Amino acid sequence: MEPIPLPSHIHYELLLQLLERQTVFAVGQRNPQQEQVHELIITLRKALSQQKQLEESCRRTELPIEYRWSLNNSKSEKAAPSDLLKPQ
Repeated sequence: MEPIPLPSHIHYELLLQLLERQTVFAVGQRNPQQEQVHELIITLRKALSQQKQLEESCRRTELPIEYRWSLNNSKSEKAAPSDLLKPQ
């Protein structure tokens, strides 16, 4: 069975650091965009948590996982990048 491709955790960490260290300060306090940035941070934290739950589920059922750093390093890439953007 082929490994299930998942984003490397570092992708979440980089986005969270950018948002928490730079974006929050750039939009300033008492700014409507600050609430949007905080919601985005919460959403990313939830996404990482859900991915970790998926990983644990895969481990329990002995499904292999392969962490990906980009879309370009897959030796078994089956769909063209343009196919990934098409609605299902």
